[in-house]
Amino acid sequence: MPGPWYGRVVPLLPLLVALVLWAYALRHTDVSDLDDFGLVSALHPTFWAGLVTLTAGFWFTVRDPRRRQGCSLAYVIGLLLMERATQALVYPTPLYAWAWKHDAVVDHLLTHGGLRTEAQLGDLAVYDQWPGFFAAQAALVRLLGVDGTAVYMAWWPLVSSLMLLLPLLLVYRTFTTDRRMIWTAVWLFYAANWVGQDYFSPQSVAFVLHVGVLAVVLRRYGGRRGGPGPHRPLVWTVLLTLLVTTIVVSHQLTPGMLVVSLLALCLTRRYRDWAPVATAVVVFLAWCLTAALPFLSAAMPDMIRSVGDVGGNVEAGYGTTPTGTGAVASSWAARLLSGSVLLLAALGALRQPVLRYRAMPLLLVAAAPLPMFVASSYGSEMIFRVLMFMLPGAAFFAAAALLPKVRTLAADLAGLAAREAATRRPGAPARPTTAPRPARSLPARLRLGVWVPLLALLAGVLVFVPAYSGKDRISYFPPQEVALVRHLFDQAPDGSLVVAANRNYPLAYDAYWRVDHYWFLDDGRAHVDRIVRDPAATLARDMAGVEPPGRAYLLLTRGQVADSEMNGQLGAAQLDRIRGSVAASPSFRLVDENDAGVLYVLRPADR
Repeated sequence: MPGPWYGRVVPLLPLLVALVLWAYALRHTDVSDLDDFGLVSALHPTFWAGLVTLTAGFWFTVRDPRRRQGCSLAYVIGLLLMERATQALVYPTPLYAWAWKHDAVVDHLLTHGGLRTEAQLGDLAVYDQWPGFFAAQAALVRLLGVDGTAVYMAWWPLVSSLMLLLPLLLVYRTFTTDRRMIWTAVWLFYAANWVGQDYFSPQSVAFVLHVGVLAVVLRRYGGRRGGPGPHRPLVWTVLLTLLVTTIVVSHQLTPGMLVVSLLALCLTRRYRDWAPVATAVVVFLAWCLTAALPFLSAAMPDMIRSVGDVGGNVEAGYGTTPTGTGAVASSWAARLLSGSVLLLAALGALRQPVLRYRAMPLLLVAAAPLPMFVASSYGSEMIFRVLMFMLPGAAFFAAAALLPKVRTLAADLAGLAAREAATRRPGAPARPTTAPRPARSLPARLRLGVWVPLLALLAGVLVFVPAYSGKDRISYFPPQEVALVRHLFDQAPDGSLVVAANRNYPLAYDAYWRVDHYWFLDDGRAHVDRIVRDPAATLARDMAGVEPPGRAYLLLTRGQVADSEMNGQLGAAQLDRIRGSVAASPSFRLVDENDAGVLYVLRPADR
């Protein structure tokens, strides 16, 4: 007869097999020539086999009441490794131009040791007005003794996702102790969180803290049966204030999302406690009227104009106007994934009325971000941020759609029956708490209760990959491109100007406190057309105003070409024509060139 170890090891065998398949896939995945499908078409087939094995193992393990929660935790960590660590392992350099930008902000703090004004930094001063994340990263760099955040920022998606695990568990455990429900909701959250704000950014940490604040409020600020909240130790008030303050000093949007979420909780009798809302509003306003006032004063007219413009606020912007088969497929995969989870959440809320009653606060939190569509476009990214902030609550109710009636809420059903009995007229027949259902055969129950939810989980995990990694042709910068840009900033004198098609290249903001930038695709279409018609002459005129000792550089890289092509701006042929015209012009001198791009400088005589 097998020993106790047998029962502990066997449930983890699918996880071990999945990780072996994943490791094999990593060794046989070539990212040197990505196409429009990004990482999706580059992955070895064993990666997909590993995802299927992992998901099946998770589902059959989480359904088994004999299994400990450690098994479910192990599978969720396995999912995070395959989802969030794959890119860090297959790409030799960190992804995302915005992550490199945030590395430059941290480098600025390390170099200057303090914050600077808009007169000194221009538009980049906004980061000095919300410095929480960057100051913490600067301290971490000094603590670790490394050269900069580029050493570890490729692993940030995995780190920030792991940081989310504890607050998510606390939130879900507030409303049920059914481990099937809890871990399925966690799995769905990670499988549907394709938005990509887990990269090295203030948003990644602010979102973790946002969910942490909700966990504290839901678990420690709720009253009983609509009565006043219990006496709370000072530690919870201090913790709440610290979390809210860290959010406010780190990110612009998250405090607004937090306020609307806390206001939504006040719609319920149990959480009608205004202390958390007041704390968030006071801290938020205090920061906006002091440190953030310079930025807000300049941005306020545009912010006011966007209020109420729902169509404009959800209008497609950067990364949402794809061109090409791969980019379009990735965009539709993301929409399908989000839409499916929201539909499952609606089905779960309808299917489990007792759970809907008990977890109404979480349902309100899921719906609370929707009014933000009316408030702002947030650089055409509001629709993505709203989906992300809705996801913790949506994943919980989506899990309810995939599971049978939640077993641990039987006490609530008994309570409802007792209340009905107390109010029923003498002699009146008792009403059943649930409508009787015709018995189904065992095979029918197995088909509906096991295989349909498993297929739903499999579909979500598989669709996540193109939704999350389908545009890696834009996001990945090979070492040659990093070396080319680094060569530029190593030699550029103070007061220089860097001209590029767009900002999609590594180190794009390196030394931003001493070097200016001009991205000509940000200009109006008429001026872009003039550049396409006569590239060298038009660019030479645009770059001629740089005062010595500064110099004017033109940088064209593969990342810029990929971004321009896949977002429907200029095609590769047009950018090649610009490059050829500049190469043939006596106004420019070649500084450096490799497989990833080219660097020119405007000759002094023409400036």
